[in-house]
Amino acid sequence: MTGDLDYDLYILGAILVLALCSLLTRAGYFLFGDYFPLSDPVRRALRYAPTAALIGIVVPELLPWSPAAGLQLDIKVFAALFAILIYWRTRSTLMVIVGGMVSFWVLRALL
Repeated sequence: MTGDLDYDLYILGAILVLALCSLLTRAGYFLFGDYFPLSDPVRRALRYAPTAALIGIVVPELLPWSPAAGLQLDIKVFAALFAILIYWRTRSTLMVIVGGMVSFWVLRALL
């Protein structure tokens, strides 16, 4: 605490409001889902949300881009391609994780 009561109450209030917003947005459907049924097109669209979120996390990590340098390829791209090949052949998530990490470590050691 800083000693300034107004400032401290403002910070604590902001934390409480943000926690409430986070709780409502994350648990809102579980709490109020029976009262607001989703239509079939919305349900079909929401099936793609986890895939879109995963792509939104993975692609910028694998293919970093900056306005000055443009697209920058790294060994992570080749390890990811090898992991995709492993998944295509085995359909095993565990093998994808192990094979992708091993290929990343080997490429990093060689290059």
